[in-house]
Amino acid sequence: MSKPRVLIVCTGNAARSQMAEGLLRHDTGDRFEVLSAGIYPSYVRPLAIEAMREVGIDISKQHSKSVEEFADQDIDYVITVCDHANEVCPVFPAKTKRIHWSIPDPVAAWGDDEAQLQAFRVARDDIRARLRAWVDEI
Repeated sequence: MSKPRVLIVCTGNAARSQMAEGLLRHDTGDRFEVLSAGIYPSYVRPLAIEAMREVGIDISKQHSKSVEEFADQDIDYVITVCDHANEVCPVFPAKTKRIHWSIPDPVAAWGDDEAQLQAFRVARDDIRARLRAWVDEI
């Protein structure tokens, strides 16, 4: 039997969805096939990489992908982690379960380097808690 496929989506596939991909893969081993994508893919933010490195997870080899790459694929769960992605995410087949979490964008944080990194930590920890609760639920 194949593993459930989970696609995590945000606007740029630059921070929240990238961190979620790394967290879910790390925390659940090979239980899921974990993917991430963006509505308008850009690049993985260095502060996302740093925040994940702090908890022992390396996402530096991950790269931004377009959600359109997955539009015709079988996906069991689509998790949107920002409101914009939730509004414009392509429609997947009826069997795909959609989940939405409104996670504040750490890229939009103001302040010095430490304040900005703290925003990424907060997002990382919020995402990890939600993922753990979701995995326990299913």
